[in-house]
Amino acid sequence: MIPKLDEYKKRVKITSDDEIKPGLAAIEKAMELLGSPQQNLKAIHVAGTNGKGSTICFMESILREAGISTGVFASPAMIDIHDQIRINGENITEEELTASFQTLKDSGIDGMLTDFELLTAAAFVTFDRLKPDVVLIECGMGGRFDSTNVITPTVSVIPSIAKDHVGFLGDSIEEIAWHKTGIFKKGVPAVCGQIPYEAKKVTEKVAKEVDSPLLIYGQDFQMIEGNPEQFRGSLQITLPPRKMKGPHQAINAAVAIEALIMAELKLPIEAIQSGIACAKLSYRFEEVAPGVFFDGAHNPAAAAMLRRTVQEQFPGEKIDFVIGMMANKEIKETLNELIPVAHSFTFIDFDVPGAATAQFVYDQCDFGKKQVTDRENVSIILSKDLDGKKIVSGSLYLLNSLRSHIL
Repeated sequence: MIPKLDEYKKRVKITSDDEIKPGLAAIEKAMELLGSPQQNLKAIHVAGTNGKGSTICFMESILREAGISTGVFASPAMIDIHDQIRINGENITEEELTASFQTLKDSGIDGMLTDFELLTAAAFVTFDRLKPDVVLIECGMGGRFDSTNVITPTVSVIPSIAKDHVGFLGDSIEEIAWHKTGIFKKGVPAVCGQIPYEAKKVTEKVAKEVDSPLLIYGQDFQMIEGNPEQFRGSLQITLPPRKMKGPHQAINAAVAIEALIMAELKLPIEAIQSGIACAKLSYRFEEVAPGVFFDGAHNPAAAAMLRRTVQEQFPGEKIDFVIGMMANKEIKETLNELIPVAHSFTFIDFDVPGAATAQFVYDQCDFGKKQVTDRENVSIILSKDLDGKKIVSGSLYLLNSLRSHIL
């Protein structure tokens, strides 16, 4: 589901293929018909389970601080289709996106691509036309067979590998790692974050097979905790405090820095420092009102990062969580990661296809103080001037639906 995509399809009279087919054949054929716009881009390709958006945010911020123009293709949408394609930090305009979809229509690819493939093609066409200096491309899901994997980047990046989308990517870390590392290209450097041992074995094997120079966090580069933080990798840099809090964001920042160095971009140290300091992204431990935080943690690994961030930022405090989740997620395991820092759980329904009912999520929660409530009561809970912090989490769709009630 891509919000507002149907409006553009109707506007230019283009259709998509409702059947998702494995592989890249359709998008590769479409790129040929479009004149291979993706080949004209200086791109950095980002796959991984968690941290993709944050790592891209850090890179985008650094590049812009250095005066380098940027394009970003991100997913899923935060609000609607326009925030999935950014130029120099700004969402694509309706006029520019209409022009890109018209190019798709005129190329003869009508009915050839799925919705996400269609949006991917629109992003490549947009970047080729507007020509930003560097383009940051986020995989939609997986990597090996993701429609973005028709580019040859200057660097491949994987911030993390953990279990998610198991119905599509496999039940084991090894299978998921095989999908993610499918973005590695011959001779192209690959930069990875902190990954589990099972994933590391697969990652090293794939990198060797395609002759991709591999750098892994904790082995080839790292962030030294302290005040100030110290990046130690291909360069050594002292960093100011980050707006994006949490120990996992220190790793994402380090991955971003090392990836940009591997892209052989001439970046002033000051641009790296200020870019890391001022980078911020919605729904990453974002304080949307005093004492109310939104965080997009939606799987066990992300929930563990959220828990560690709470323990770092609010030592000894307990949190009132408001949770809504998609049915295809590891709900029980995700909630278990949050229990050590929980004061209470409130579960809510949200109207999105594939969402788990609040009652189902409630039944998965092994915690005494919990309740199911409706949107009106959640708004009251979040607006009350009560002691203690409150965090809304579990699904970006839930966060989007509740944001207007807070701001």
